[in-house]
Amino acid sequence: MSLAERLSRLEPRERRLLGILGGVLGAIAFLAVPIAIAASVHGQASENEALRMAISSIDDAREHVAKVQAARDAVAARYATPAPPLAAFLSKIASDAQVEIPESQDRQAVPHGKRYDERSTKIVLRKVGMLKLVHLMEGIEKSGHPVTVSSLNIRKRAVEPDSYDVDMVVSAFDRKAAEPKKTDAKPDSSAGTTDKEAAP
Repeated sequence: MSLAERLSRLEPRERRLLGILGGVLGAIAFLAVPIAIAASVHGQASENEALRMAISSIDDAREHVAKVQAARDAVAARYATPAPPLAAFLSKIASDAQVEIPESQDRQAVPHGKRYDERSTKIVLRKVGMLKLVHLMEGIEKSGHPVTVSSLNIRKRAVEPDSYDVDMVVSAFDRKAAEPKKTDAKPDSSAGTTDKEAAP
């Protein structure tokens, strides 16, 4: 029996129900395409947003890495030229500031970690004016070397105006060269045997 014959034998109520079912299926099929397209577009939009966020994070990280590298380069440039001997260095700066250093004492170098050593020199100034003292300290700061005033004691003289006695410790920091990485080369056993046999 063909499909047409089966449909013709159905009652009107059954035909109506079958028509409603066909309409529902047709509506579902009609709506399925735009729903699938909308879901695909939404998925692509979410993926694009995730990619956009990832690219933004990479850009931010690149800027951070660039800043860190610039800071490292600045430190390396500062320590590229070691500070000169402090006694001669301070004498030159004091002469430029028109300050006399009557007493100077070098101290023993102190290690700071594995990469840095601190050299320090204590100087004593007598009857120095505040402006000349400021010029002296400014000269130390602007020397371009890794040098700093690590200790400062200023005492006002009771009699003379604008006259001070100063004890100052100036420190220079030297950066050691990085140690070469050790290679894990295994000794040649045959060469060792030959050396032993050749030894008297």
